[in-house]
Amino acid sequence: MMGTLITRISQRVAAARARGPRLLSPPGIFLVIGVFLVSLPLVACEPGGEPEEEYNDEDSNLVEMSLDAQQNGDFHTEAAGPHDVQRLITTTGVVTAPHPRVTHIRPLGSGVVQEIIVQLGDRVEKNQPLLTFDNIDLGEAVGEYLDLLGGLGRLEARRNVAETSLERAEALLEVEAIPRGELELRQAEYGQALAEIESQRASLGRVEERLHRFGVTEEEMDDISLEELQRHAPLSLSTLRAPRAGVITRLEVSQGEVIDRESELLTIVDTSIVWVMADLYEKDLGQVREGEVARIVVPSYPDDAFSGTIDYVSDFLDPDSRTAKVRCIVENSDRRLKLQMFATVDIPVHLTSAAVAVPVAALQLMGDETVVFLRLDSTHFERRPVHVGAQGAQWVEVVEGLSAGEVVVAEGSFYLKSAILSGGLGHQH
Repeated sequence: MMGTLITRISQRVAAARARGPRLLSPPGIFLVIGVFLVSLPLVACEPGGEPEEEYNDEDSNLVEMSLDAQQNGDFHTEAAGPHDVQRLITTTGVVTAPHPRVTHIRPLGSGVVQEIIVQLGDRVEKNQPLLTFDNIDLGEAVGEYLDLLGGLGRLEARRNVAETSLERAEALLEVEAIPRGELELRQAEYGQALAEIESQRASLGRVEERLHRFGVTEEEMDDISLEELQRHAPLSLSTLRAPRAGVITRLEVSQGEVIDRESELLTIVDTSIVWVMADLYEKDLGQVREGEVARIVVPSYPDDAFSGTIDYVSDFLDPDSRTAKVRCIVENSDRRLKLQMFATVDIPVHLTSAAVAVPVAALQLMGDETVVFLRLDSTHFERRPVHVGAQGAQWVEVVEGLSAGEVVVAEGSFYLKSAILSGGLGHQH
């Protein structure tokens, strides 16, 4: 193109000479030369000259994303550099009920179930009624109690007679109307009456304790009478109550069913605190210590992490899986963790000082490669494969593929990955 321009200028100069010397005056020549010199940079800027630095749209490692798209994706960048990385052991676990908080409920006596008040899955409070049943043992205890109560009345009447007889004997002895032996006999009879009353009261007390264990209150004890028993009042109706607050996780009883002391009717679990039992491989046992705080995530709440304190590392291995159980105690007052949920457990082991580290959010898996996205300028990004070392909850060590000071995309890197996978090389809005 420059040769063409020079040819045109030469032709114009030759034509000017043919028309006469007036057009070939020095100013005219300088004008022509000036047009030529001004044209040179224009030629250099036209296609085919030396261009400014541009990015090749055919490069599959490059992504261009507009500032608006970055703002919508809440992009955040971070410079790679030195950082302490808390190495983690990641394993799996299951949410289970703490054994001390599991209550298996059996009746204290045999009988027939009359009414079931609760259902499986109900949340109950302490002392809340669970079911009622016709307690045969309670009925027998009530009968024994009434029998002892009647016997106590008879013994007290005999004591009164013996006491009166003793007082009369003492008066007669004063006037020497009876021998002293007669007085001693009356004293013995009175003492025996007192002893029998004490024995009867002891037997009555033992039966009262049995009735209290069946759930009979002091007020109900006062209401027990022979008249009610003769009217066939339901004195043997027993109410089974919750010994603690919790959730009913097992209900194995039906109305009308015959039960006894060996029948496990319900199970109540207090889930305000749960255990997460994780499996730890033999090679990692030496790195885990009791008292460490593990990070626990369940699929139901992938964006929330629960904290669990390790309080036990098993002393034996499963012979098949060669793993040991690690128990984490997790506070669960909001009841979000459910029994038998699967969980991912991250256990911190030791701290590593990494020369080059990036946030966990900066790493993306593409095929078999782990990659990060470098910011080249305000809208251009480069995919860069890396090799990682120690991995923590927040930071990851990069051992190859990245240098300190290079700026990577942390939050928002997933959008760049999606742009490449969808063939979005070029503009993203």
